[in-house]
Amino acid sequence: MLFYYLRLSALSYKRNPILSSLMVLAVAIGISAYMVIYTLNYVMGGNPIPQKSEQLFHVQLDIGNPNQSFDPPRQLTYLDSMALMRDGRASRQTMSSKFVGIIEPENPELRPFRSVGRGASADFFAMFDVPFLYGSSWNEDADTNLQQVVVLSRELNERLYGGGDSTGEILNMEGNTFQVLGVIDEWNPVPKYYDVNNGPFDTGEEIYLPWNLIPSLELSRAGNTSCHKPVVGVGWQAFLNSECVWIQYWVELETPEAEADYANFINNYGAEQKQLGRFEKPLNNNILDVEEWLIEQEVLPDETKILSALAAMLLAVCLLNTIGLLLSKFLSKSPEIGVRQALGAHKGSLFIQHVIEAGFIGLIGGLFGAVLAGFGLEGVKVLLGEDLMQTDWIQLDLNLIAITMLMAIMSTIVAGLYPIWRACNVNPAIHLKTQ
Repeated sequence: MLFYYLRLSALSYKRNPILSSLMVLAVAIGISAYMVIYTLNYVMGGNPIPQKSEQLFHVQLDIGNPNQSFDPPRQLTYLDSMALMRDGRASRQTMSSKFVGIIEPENPELRPFRSVGRGASADFFAMFDVPFLYGSSWNEDADTNLQQVVVLSRELNERLYGGGDSTGEILNMEGNTFQVLGVIDEWNPVPKYYDVNNGPFDTGEEIYLPWNLIPSLELSRAGNTSCHKPVVGVGWQAFLNSECVWIQYWVELETPEAEADYANFINNYGAEQKQLGRFEKPLNNNILDVEEWLIEQEVLPDETKILSALAAMLLAVCLLNTIGLLLSKFLSKSPEIGVRQALGAHKGSLFIQHVIEAGFIGLIGGLFGAVLAGFGLEGVKVLLGEDLMQTDWIQLDLNLIAITMLMAIMSTIVAGLYPIWRACNVNPAIHLKTQ
C-alpha cells in the first residue's frame, strides 16, 4: 500500500504542479535556513572530546592588574607553568604554546617555507587522544633532556615525505636538526578547545616538539601574549622571568576528588605567590573542564545565536504557509474524497493516504532544502569572517542530510494534520448531490 500511496502522491503533484511546487519551495526555504544554523551550532558548539571532556581541565591563575576587575587571564606565565609542571600533581599535565619556524626540506624541488608549530609536554598526545598514523610521541625524558625530536601532522608529512612512514627521518628547521618520531593521523578538533586564543576554529598546527625547545632554541613565538607589567631587561631570559602570560596549561584529573585536590593546590600556590608579592589581586583561580572552558570563553559566535532565532521564526512562517497551501489543496479534493467515502473507502485509509502525500511533499522539499543549505553554509562562512572561509568542516555530512530529510518530512506531516482532518471530515452527501 505504501508504494500505491506514493504513486497517488506523485499523480496528485502532477495534477496541481503550481500549488505543489509552492509547498515544496516553502518547505525547502524554511528547512534549509534552519539546517544551516543547526549545522553551525552542531559543529561549532559541540563537545570536541566527549569521551573525556569531564577529565580535562584548563588552569587559570589570576595574575593580573589589581586595578582591573577582569576575569583571570586565559594563559599562564612561564614561571607559574614551570612551577606547576615540577609539582606534577595531576595524573597528566601539559604546557602548550605556538611557534613559527622556517623548514628547509631536503627535497631540492621544495623551497624553504614557514610552518606553524606547537610546543607541548609529552602528556599532550595522550591527554587529548591524538591519533597516530606512524610512530609515536616523545616521552618525558625528551622534555627534560631537550631532545630535538618532532611529531608531524599528516599534511606536513604528505608535503615533505609524500605521505610515507617518515619516522627516523631528519627535519631541518631554523638551522637545527630534528628527528621525526611520529606522524599524526587526521586530527582537527572543532572547536580547537586546547587553544582558543587565536581562533577556536583555526586549523591545527603542522609540527609538534617538546615545549622546552622553544626557549632553549629561541624559536619565534606565535599566538597571544599579554603582559600586565613591563618586561625588565632584554632577551629570552628576561621575557621568561616576566609577568607575561602566553602558555596554555591543561591537566587531566580522573575523579571529582582529584579535581577538588587540584583546585585546593592551585589556591595554596596562589596564596604563596601572593605572600611573595607576585599575585596582587584577591584569589580567583579556576580549573574548568572542556565544556565549561568553551562556555566561559564564549566560543560560539554571537552571530549564530541571532541567526538561530531568525531561522526558527522563518521555519515557523514557512510551515504556516504550508498549512494554508495544504488546506487549499486537500479541500479542493473534497469531492473526490466524498465520492470515495460513499463507495466504502474507510476514513482512516483516506487519512493515511493524505499523510503520505504530505510526507511526499516534505521529501521533495527536503532534497531541495539540502541543496539550498549547502549554498547557505558557504554564505555563512563569508558572514562570519575570513578565518572560516578556508575551513572544510562547516558542511553538510550524511548524518545532517539525513536529519534534514527527516525534519522536512515530519514538519510537513505535522503541518498537514489539520488540513487532512478537515478534508476527511467533509460530509460526503454534499458532494454526491453535485456529481
